[in-house]
Amino acid sequence: MELHVENLGVARGGVPVLDRVSFTLAAGAALVLRGPNGVGKTTLLRTLAGLQPALSGLVRYPEGAAAYASHADGIKAQLSVTENLAFWAAVHGVALPETVFATFDLEDLRDRMAGTLSAGQKRRLGLARLGVIGRKVLFLDEPTVSLDTFSVRMFARWLREDHLGAGGIAVIATHIDLGMEAPELDLTPFRADPMARGGSDEAFL
Repeated sequence: MELHVENLGVARGGVPVLDRVSFTLAAGAALVLRGPNGVGKTTLLRTLAGLQPALSGLVRYPEGAAAYASHADGIKAQLSVTENLAFWAAVHGVALPETVFATFDLEDLRDRMAGTLSAGQKRRLGLARLGVIGRKVLFLDEPTVSLDTFSVRMFARWLREDHLGAGGIAVIATHIDLGMEAPELDLTPFRADPMARGGSDEAFL
């Protein structure tokens, strides 16, 4: 298991934002993306996850191994907590692990309708999907938004022990210290010339 990124160029709205991004992560490794707002962290993660095409370069990891988690919780308000997680388990053809409820502090919320949850509870439910689907390569965009200190530590423990500890890989954009020994990549030096490849015109195509 390996994530290999070589000379990657990415764009937002047709305008190049990052260029020549390169790194390699082995099984059990994480990388924290740093940089000011607007530098291109979300665009990079979306490109790595295959949600938008790259301008240039190479991204390589096992097919079907990746999952992307954004600011959106991705839950169905009209379903209960259990039904939401069961839905994602069914979509990915896996059994719903009983341990996921305790891991993400959802034990007492099993039968609650997702639409009635607080912002932090919805976030925990959204992140619990990652503990259900079992994808080995995670691209996480500010995963701890709306979480209190206890929940941040809980998620960090799952990420460190359950995901990375089982040979997973994670690339994370976050301003929060997750308490992990992970290298950081400042994207500022990789800022692209916005006029490269005719970027200003492509934004309107």
